[in-house]
Amino acid sequence: MGEDAGLRAVVKLAQAMAAAQGPCDVIRAAAAGARAAMGAEFAAISEWERASGRLKVLVNDGLLAPGEEALPKDEGYPVHDFPEIVGFLHERWASGGEPHAWVETADGPEEQGTYRHQRVAALRRRGRACCVVAPIVLRGRAWGELYLARMPGRPVFDRADADFATVLAAVIAAGIAQTDRLEEVRQLAFTDPLTGLANRRAVDARMDEALEHHRARGTVVSLVVCDLNGLKGVNDTLGHDVGDRLLERFGSVLSLCGAMLPGTLAARLGGDEFCLLAAGPEADEVVRVAEELCRRADELEHGEGVACGVASTGDPIGEVTSARRLFRLADAAQYRAKAARSRHPVVAGRGGDPDPVIELVEAAPPKSDERRRFRGALHRGGQDRGGQDRGGQDRGGREPAP
Repeated sequence: MGEDAGLRAVVKLAQAMAAAQGPCDVIRAAAAGARAAMGAEFAAISEWERASGRLKVLVNDGLLAPGEEALPKDEGYPVHDFPEIVGFLHERWASGGEPHAWVETADGPEEQGTYRHQRVAALRRRGRACCVVAPIVLRGRAWGELYLARMPGRPVFDRADADFATVLAAVIAAGIAQTDRLEEVRQLAFTDPLTGLANRRAVDARMDEALEHHRARGTVVSLVVCDLNGLKGVNDTLGHDVGDRLLERFGSVLSLCGAMLPGTLAARLGGDEFCLLAAGPEADEVVRVAEELCRRADELEHGEGVACGVASTGDPIGEVTSARRLFRLADAAQYRAKAARSRHPVVAGRGGDPDPVIELVEAAPPKSDERRRFRGALHRGGQDRGGQDRGGQDRGGREPAP
């Protein structure tokens, strides 16, 4: 495509988005305009929902494959199936580079990584020959992706096409930003502005709903509470900008891990504290994901890992009639992990009989104005009620995943 033709295509795309009425029409105009500009038979725009860990398809445009809908009600994919949304799209451009599109082909190799296998398999399954994937970045954060595909018999996308798709994605991002303000006001009530995860208000609302299902149908409800280690040291030595980047990176990892448990909410509770709230998955699955979360947190640049506590109604933790009970058990488990400097999650109800986490919670009755009342009990006299001296091995601090 010549420079003049490319410029006309960009202008036409921007004008179509500016003339659209409402967020849905803006996205539809963006997909149709990008498809026409790229000479593609198919286009899709997807948004990364960090709290649910999904890459949600907002619109499909052009020649649809069987099962695809122009405006899908619930088409989405867990981000751990496409980890480049967390790795490539989040880390590479956020560390000082620029977001660049890339090309995949149906006859490409599948052994280059999980996401490449998923992309290639999807092309073959839907009868398409090639695709170009362009990150959509809004206000310095990976928002989602522009996906364009061609059918067999058409020229395969090349590097120049990928560069042009990168430009189109930037134009789309600018258009979305202009129409996104009102939606942001609504989302801010339930979203952490730094990480894009759910906030404490969203967790409380989801917890109430989950416990209703637990009482009515016995649904397993699990809470993973995480405290990011070393954040204060990063802020003090490297500055708060680096500390914020660490929080963002961990939030992305949390979103990815939460996506491994269907229906799980990933949230930042405040400061350096995060959580996963799962309703439905078995306790063993939640612990397995908590182990994976600890492993990935250990690999973060500037980080010192994470202290992780798990409490699940699927374990012998006694009757859970309130959100406070589950939070206190997960908090107590997290504090034991912190004290033991454990690289593994501590799980309430799995520390023997008596269980040290449950003992810790029972020894420190809650007050109405304070969620935690056991920090002092944990450290009083250099010893806690369920383990050895802090210099020795803590019984509850190094439990392996089942």
